[in-house]
Amino acid sequence: MTRQTPKALPHRVLYSLHSRLVIGISIGWLLLIAAIILVASRTGDHLAEQTNRYHLEYEAELIARHIEEAVEVRIDALQRLASKVPEGPEQAAALLDENVGLLALFDVLVVISADGEVLADVPELSGRRGLDVTEREYFRHIQHVRRPYVSEPFIGAASDVPLVTIGVPVLEQGRFLGMIGGVVSVEDGSFFSGLRRIRIGEAGFAALSTASGRVLSHPDHALIMQPVPGADTHPELDLALSGWQGAAEGRLVDGTPALQAYRQVWSANWVVGVYLPRSQVIGPVKAFLRQQQWVGLLTVLLMLPLLWWGLKWLLRPLHRLERQIARVAQGAARRVDLRTGMRELQEVADTFNSLEHQREQAKAMLQDRQAFLDAVLDSSPTGLFICNLSGQMDYLNPALQHLTGYGLNDYRDGGIFDHLHVDERDDVRDLWRHTLDSGHPFTRQMRYHAANGQTLWLEVNVSRVDDGEAPLGYVGTVKDITDSRQREALQRWEAEHDPLTGLLNRRGFERRLEEALADWKKAGTPSALLMFDLDRFKPINDEGGHALGDEMLRRIAQVLAWEVRNSDHVARQGGDEFAVLLPSCSLSQAQRLAEKIRKAIGEIYVEQNGSIYHVTLSMGLTALLESDEDIETVLARADAASYQAKASGRDAVVQA
Repeated sequence: MTRQTPKALPHRVLYSLHSRLVIGISIGWLLLIAAIILVASRTGDHLAEQTNRYHLEYEAELIARHIEEAVEVRIDALQRLASKVPEGPEQAAALLDENVGLLALFDVLVVISADGEVLADVPELSGRRGLDVTEREYFRHIQHVRRPYVSEPFIGAASDVPLVTIGVPVLEQGRFLGMIGGVVSVEDGSFFSGLRRIRIGEAGFAALSTASGRVLSHPDHALIMQPVPGADTHPELDLALSGWQGAAEGRLVDGTPALQAYRQVWSANWVVGVYLPRSQVIGPVKAFLRQQQWVGLLTVLLMLPLLWWGLKWLLRPLHRLERQIARVAQGAARRVDLRTGMRELQEVADTFNSLEHQREQAKAMLQDRQAFLDAVLDSSPTGLFICNLSGQMDYLNPALQHLTGYGLNDYRDGGIFDHLHVDERDDVRDLWRHTLDSGHPFTRQMRYHAANGQTLWLEVNVSRVDDGEAPLGYVGTVKDITDSRQREALQRWEAEHDPLTGLLNRRGFERRLEEALADWKKAGTPSALLMFDLDRFKPINDEGGHALGDEMLRRIAQVLAWEVRNSDHVARQGGDEFAVLLPSCSLSQAQRLAEKIRKAIGEIYVEQNGSIYHVTLSMGLTALLESDEDIETVLARADAASYQAKASGRDAVVQA
């Protein structure tokens, strides 16, 4: 018996068919288990994230609805109390004493006169009665608007603690007699304390802030009455403060990744935020996958001995055939000459010999056809390429290489997708994969980065080539359509924009207004519309000429672009008429922006020959209403308000 050397033993183990099958199947098992775990991980992460997003949105909706109802209950209670008009401090105090049960809803009840003097309070606090609140934001709002109002948080003059006042006006035949307010403590009041105790899972929580960016309720007591984080670190929260509702992935104040959901409390101009740390979302999935990894590894280890002996027994008759095929592959023989009594192995050998003969014939034929095809493709002025059934590029003609600046090696291993515009990659990759799977033609116009840095628009058409029985590969043509695309883009822009100011024209503006109305009808997304024309604009054209009038219009367009948000749409309707559409904007926010625009335009001037010309505006403001069926109704309402502003003395904003 020959003794094996130390070098021969590992060679036998590592390079035998038996060992390779054992190693290959084992690796296959491991890869399969790893793939299953990877897919399960990604699927689990996705499902867990989606489920928690829906859950957070539902929780945010419930909390916002609860707060809306709580605010409405308190407003209703105050309105019932305001119907009993107090005539003086004694009557006011008596009225509060009779309704002391309302302290279940508020921390403090106050009656304020038309002059802004606190007439009575319950419970009484030294220094509160006789207090002048005329400069308080909530009193001025109720005095002028004469509707119920939830104030911005403020520090109480008598209590020196953060407070929020829910107030209703006291009216008699339309005359303002004062207000009745219910005061809620931001830090200790029951109105906010219940929200701070809400927990979602182990670490999820809810918070409440004003739309102006002040924290009202948060589990971290130190954050109460502090400004919310800015848009640079918390863009989702910044969107919510502007009226957006929905769920997104972001970060907590301390930087922890978390899922977030936001809902608006419209009646109080507050924003509810619900937060769930990402570690809580994916923690159970990771624990389950770790367990499955150990189970998979243990299974492979237990199966190895059985696999080893089973394959060793099954592969013994194949060793001779293996050696014969190796000789043909090495060129030592032209065919397999296997003499065996095993019919199955003999049939395998005969089939192999037949395939080898056909392969030699096909190889010779393919070489001839390839030479002819290369000559045709090289002479074509159109960009052409050929790829195999797996999508790998086999050939580029000179015209395509000249167009893109890339050679065949640049497209190996899917490099073609690296040169696509980032906005095109996913769609093109999916469409190309569909073509490879189904054989359907590929047709696409796409942006492509050439080697010289230029971005081209290419039209690519790919078709599968068949020999009548089976597919052989794919052939594609590439056409440069950059010039035509640029002309189309310019034409589309010119069709919807005013050439003088660069703003939207009437056509472009009305299309965006129709989209906003559709969002309002479908999802309840609020929007506001501003329409105005210029006061005293005609003298500029008459005295300074149309060139000076055009300069004034351009300056007004520039100021409007500065004042509005990036998501807003500004249009010149014609002449000196302008319009601004504010998507996802509440009426109070629109009022503030309208005043900013009015003041900013009042500061614009043009000068000619020593004469300085100013203009003002007469603006109509309206919001989308449930009764609005078409944009003509909205435009007419805003236009009528604009005329009312002009009739009332100009340089004014009138709400319709």
